[in-house]
Amino acid sequence: MRVALFLTCVNDTLYPDTGRAVVRLLTRLGVEVDFPLGQTCCGQAHYNTGYRHEAEPLARRFAEVFGGYEAIVTPSGSCGAMVREQYPRMGGRARAEGRGNTLERVLAPVVPKTYELTEFLVDVLGVTDVGAYYPHRVTYHPTCHGLRGLGLGDRPRRLLQAVRGLELVELPGAEECCGFGGTFAVKNPDVSAAMGADKVRNAESTGAGVLCAGDNSCLMHIGGTMSRLGSGMRPVHIAEILASTEEEPAV
Repeated sequence: MRVALFLTCVNDTLYPDTGRAVVRLLTRLGVEVDFPLGQTCCGQAHYNTGYRHEAEPLARRFAEVFGGYEAIVTPSGSCGAMVREQYPRMGGRARAEGRGNTLERVLAPVVPKTYELTEFLVDVLGVTDVGAYYPHRVTYHPTCHGLRGLGLGDRPRRLLQAVRGLELVELPGAEECCGFGGTFAVKNPDVSAAMGADKVRNAESTGAGVLCAGDNSCLMHIGGTMSRLGSGMRPVHIAEILASTEEEPAV
């Protein structure tokens, strides 16, 4: 199977190791992974901030770059939700505004074949045991877009439970937002910081050394809060855990 890796802006700029982990993991499972060099931002930041029309060229670019692949895999629930939830709305709004159905038609093919990493593993490849080894005590934070937007459910947990050496512990208040929310953290810094502190305190109560999630944007916020609070925990993307093996262990 030939798939494209949609890395996203945050990962490309700040967390390239997550992209490398996705490639190692999928290659190990027999998937041919391409990284289209023409990929850019999906338009989520523009769209969520109210610049809907400015997001449209980026959405068109996404469809142009990724349209020829069997599947598009991203290690980001928020960017995956942008394509799956908002692209159809963008096309529908353009049509409703009398601008025709061109945008809707261009975007439609990429929407159903865009997958967040864990749903691609479970739903498309049909695996939960990916051959990973990660000897650490871990707690899992389900990010808002993955939980509510994409409906990932227990897919990430099933994958983590199958990792050899990993002890998975429940996170109190797991379904509560960490407080990042993109520009929410900028517009409402005090509320965002308080929510982040609550998330970190709940994580620390588990006794885990690692908090993992499927969105590095949320992990960036949580990790910054951990640093400011002097926590001994580490934020780790789930892709890096699933890519870890005895022969090539994650740090």
